[in-house]
Amino acid sequence: MPGSRQQKAISEPQQFTLSLMRVLSVSWRASALVLLLFLALPASLQAFAQQPDEASIVRGVDAAVKARLDAIAAYTVAEHYSVYRGGDEAHPAAEMTVRTTYQAETGKSYTILSESGSAILRKFVLSSILDNEKRINQPGVREGSWITSANYEMKLKPGGPQHINGRDCFALSINPRQKAPNLLVGTIWVDTKDQSLVQLEGTASKSISVFTGPTQMMRQYAMVKGFAEATHARAVSDSSLFGKTVVTIDYSGYDIKIRAAR
Repeated sequence: MPGSRQQKAISEPQQFTLSLMRVLSVSWRASALVLLLFLALPASLQAFAQQPDEASIVRGVDAAVKARLDAIAAYTVAEHYSVYRGGDEAHPAAEMTVRTTYQAETGKSYTILSESGSAILRKFVLSSILDNEKRINQPGVREGSWITSANYEMKLKPGGPQHINGRDCFALSINPRQKAPNLLVGTIWVDTKDQSLVQLEGTASKSISVFTGPTQMMRQYAMVKGFAEATHARAVSDSSLFGKTVVTIDYSGYDIKIRAAR
């Protein structure tokens, strides 16, 4: 038949082209079907499908901490401390401004620039905070306070990135591998781009003394010379001596010295 002869007359290249077109058509339909099915998924399942890898985020947190420690040789910063009592956070009962000097080889030291208010609160609250900060930042001791997987078990919280302080962040729960007053049970938020710290909130895993309950802590960070530095902190404690006490810290005027390239 003429039609049969015409079909036989199709060359091998033409047959290959027709077969390829059929394959591409099927592949396109399959891709479109997968996309439609994905769009039809509930939002919670879509978020789960897009959930980033927890292990890589934790490694990023460790890398960001290490990069900061390796790069910064020294810095100075002004820290303003305010103490509030009796639920009144409009009028501080005591205040102190200090200049903090950090040297990688020696740790932290403090110079008091101004102070006012209750001498008892300045001595037993603010001076105690400064003494503790000096102690835990000594070489050989400070490593135990770092927000790293060596000190904390970190778990990525579900729900995808959150918008914190103008930045997209991953939220991770943190649980210390050992209890200490300077190690928190709580949450950290890290930048989705480089896993640098943006904010932390938690409760001390151990009370600093038998006369006080665990301190609740919040600290916010911003990028200074490419590294996360504290900008604001708030601590709430309850003691038999002072009752509920709120301490806020505002950090300003960072002057950071970067190590010379090796």
